[in-house]
Amino acid sequence: MILVVGGAGYIGSHFVEELINEKEVLVLDNLSTGHRNSVHKNARFIEGSLGDTQLLDIIFNNHRIEAVIHFAAFSLVGESVNNPIKYYENNVSSTLVLLESMVKHGINKIIFSSTAAIYGTPNIDLISEKTPSNPISPYGRSKLMIEWMLQDFAKSYDLQYVILRYFNAAGAHPSGRIGENHTPETHLIPLVLEHLLGSRDNIFVYGNDYPTVDGTCIRDYIHVSDLADAHLQSLNALLDYRVKNEIFNLGTGLGYTVLEVINACENVTKQKASIIIEERREGDPAKLVAEAKKIEELLGWKPKLSLNSIVETAWKWHSS
Repeated sequence: MILVVGGAGYIGSHFVEELINEKEVLVLDNLSTGHRNSVHKNARFIEGSLGDTQLLDIIFNNHRIEAVIHFAAFSLVGESVNNPIKYYENNVSSTLVLLESMVKHGINKIIFSSTAAIYGTPNIDLISEKTPSNPISPYGRSKLMIEWMLQDFAKSYDLQYVILRYFNAAGAHPSGRIGENHTPETHLIPLVLEHLLGSRDNIFVYGNDYPTVDGTCIRDYIHVSDLADAHLQSLNALLDYRVKNEIFNLGTGLGYTVLEVINACENVTKQKASIIIEERREGDPAKLVAEAKKIEELLGWKPKLSLNSIVETAWKWHSS
């Protein structure tokens, strides 16, 4: 059985959709940002916190857990700046409780969802796993702290991990059953689609004077189903002893400007967006694009779905 912490959230629930075909799945989620109805009906579900030592004791004593997949985190950069206590308590302190409990119960395999935010704002074309880490928000720092914790636990307690650093996750499950459902919503594609569905008056673009083809920021968008597949391949490789203690970027190596993404949404929906240009936001780099060759070389994984597929699946979910 695989324990998926945060398995009711956006990326976690998509991973469970894939994992349920191969393994027994137990989802632990406190539902602070996740949704109970996003969890696959064949997965077992426990509502609770990864920082609850007694609950973890019950789970690890009553179930034969092969590995832990750790998605649970608060992830709003702006909120982390305004309320860093929330982020260090939930993301860092609770993860320490989880890792202590894993060591106590002899469970030594974990896949951890990290983030491109650990890189900060590097001024380079492609960000590789060797790019220096320099997070500029409490959110990014909290994720980097967990990476350091995993590395220290690996040295001292034989913990075996794979760290996956996401770029911009987007899209929805092809079935249309689950998709991106955040409150508040901060991600570009769902914001544009909500606007085109009439629930937002305008779409705001922050800065049009960057050194890019149209002056707007460039980001690397990766379909959530590709992310789920990367987790599944990483888990199988960890269980089969083909990899351990590795860090992988998850991106496409392709960058799209904000206006190009809006245009893709307009093309799929056959509607026109009302765009308002605002000042740049502090800390927004001009370009963040992944180099993701390492995971392809070691595991054979590479993303299959295009920006168009991202928008089409997201539109199917949002419009239903």
